[in-house]
Amino acid sequence: MKKQIVFLAAVITVLASCSTDYLPKPKGYNRIDLPEYQYTMLPDTFPYIFEYSKHAKLLRDSSWISERYWIELYYPYFDADVEITYKPIKNLKELSDEYLSDSYKLTSQHNVKAYAMEESIIQLPSGMVASVTELEGEVPSQFQFHVTDSTQNFLRGALYFKTATKNDSLRPVIDYIKTDMIHLLNTLKWQ
Repeated sequence: MKKQIVFLAAVITVLASCSTDYLPKPKGYNRIDLPEYQYTMLPDTFPYIFEYSKHAKLLRDSSWISERYWIELYYPYFDADVEITYKPIKNLKELSDEYLSDSYKLTSQHNVKAYAMEESIIQLPSGMVASVTELEGEVPSQFQFHVTDSTQNFLRGALYFKTATKNDSLRPVIDYIKTDMIHLLNTLKWQ
């Protein structure tokens, strides 16, 4: 009889403790562990050379336009790409103007979703000048640059994420890769 009373008390306690009140968990934030900055040199088989992050994989460009010296720096940990495009100018001012115009057009296509675009001109240690653009808002590319020597070489880069995560949550990663891209520009040399 004691066993039955204890069992009955346990069942009543379990049933009484059940509740239909449901409280959702508060929104959490992604934990993003950023690795130390480490760099390696691009192979010398390109008409340009720079240092890029050791945390990025050097891949051939996967776009539908297949150009010989176009590459992707893929960050597997962040599922992000820095797409690098290169065009020779061949001492033709028309080509230089066309590439610059295309670069600005590609950047301005983000105006639909960007609530801010900040363009800066930075002086590189090599003496070249680079144009960098930071875009704010839910845009596909948050950071872009282009650099040219205006006679022989034109290089453009753009950062893209392959995730639906909002850009405000990605801010630490965007800043991390932006630092890598600035390092890339600071070590850029034409071959």
